[in-house]
Amino acid sequence: MSQDNYDDDLERGLRNRRAMLGDAWVDRSLNNANSFNAEFQNLISRLAWHEIWGRPGLDPKTRRVIVLAITCALGRWEEFELHLRAALDGGDTGLSPDEVKEVLMQAAIYAGVPAANTAFTHAMKVLRESGFALDPANVLWAEHPGVGRVACTMSAPALRFTLREPHSRAPKHTIVLSHALGCDLSMWDALANALAREHRVIAYDHRGHGGSASPAGPYTIAQLADDAERLLGELDAAPVVWIGLSMGGMVGQELALRHPRRVKALVIANSTGRYPEAGRALFQQRIDTVRAGGMEAIADMVMGRYFSDTFRADQASTVARFRRRLLATNAESYVDCCHAVRDVDTLDRLGELKIPALVIAGELDQGTPVAMSRAIADQLHAQLVVIPGASHLSAVEKPAEFEQNVRAFLAAL
Repeated sequence: MSQDNYDDDLERGLRNRRAMLGDAWVDRSLNNANSFNAEFQNLISRLAWHEIWGRPGLDPKTRRVIVLAITCALGRWEEFELHLRAALDGGDTGLSPDEVKEVLMQAAIYAGVPAANTAFTHAMKVLRESGFALDPANVLWAEHPGVGRVACTMSAPALRFTLREPHSRAPKHTIVLSHALGCDLSMWDALANALAREHRVIAYDHRGHGGSASPAGPYTIAQLADDAERLLGELDAAPVVWIGLSMGGMVGQELALRHPRRVKALVIANSTGRYPEAGRALFQQRIDTVRAGGMEAIADMVMGRYFSDTFRADQASTVARFRRRLLATNAESYVDCCHAVRDVDTLDRLGELKIPALVIAGELDQGTPVAMSRAIADQLHAQLVVIPGASHLSAVEKPAEFEQNVRAFLAAL
């Protein structure tokens, strides 16, 4: 059996070390080795760079994050700067400045603010040396990237809204997300954050919901559409892609009809353009029940409409969160919005619209059955997508499928 002097583990370690830190750094370390530290160089090449970095259980990008977090926590600033420079120049396995910032933000919680404070100082030095521009920014306007800027309209009734802007690129579209009856803008968090990578995304609370004002009612869909028009006017928004679910879809239809210059495309989900008499009677019954017994009196029924039996059994915590959201809604304001939903009447006018549209339905939706969505799609000459296994809040119950259909629609605009 032949033997040679090729050390596979050492060579694997050196290969990984070069891939992560670059040839120049590794060559400098190896060329500067001496009788005192050569064994140490051999040790870290085998143990760190082969035994750890050579393990396939985590991708190299994740291992970079771990190293930055640990060297920050331990205050090993020379190693921190070394690995940060390598990460910024790491190509497909590298980190962007925004990703580095997220590492340090999390380190502030788990390793302490002083460590993160020093890490930001070192990181800014490395970023500047690496050619990244750090533009001036106002601390007072800093925002949580998972929410965006939170504000209210200056005009009355005040509407709470969030505004997310894409980082480092011009937005392809301005998108408005309009929520269902008894919910608020937070129902869109996951979709809003996903779309905000490429688009300007506005989410808002309808009057009588969440952080928006609750003027005396009852309300009409036309009033809710005019609210949306005011919001878009204050934000100086270009014509928007409107994505509305249930009541939000009704408002989007009316907005496009009343203020056509504001809407360039529609996504109408789990909605209707008109209820039959039986449906109107059910909403009147809901109004009477809330007036007699408050929001608690309808909570279980509404959850049964929002979500399928399977989802309620498997995702009890999510259902409980939406139940709490419903119960926090002012009862009189909820009733005022029920009047608007009960009396929606856009269906026969939708043929006036000549804009791209997508209609989404839930296979199991009892509140707005597939037939109602099909009627809207027929009037708009739009594609109808039925999401299998979804009930009324399809964007919450089947978020991946909902997002996939929205993205395909946006890509075709």
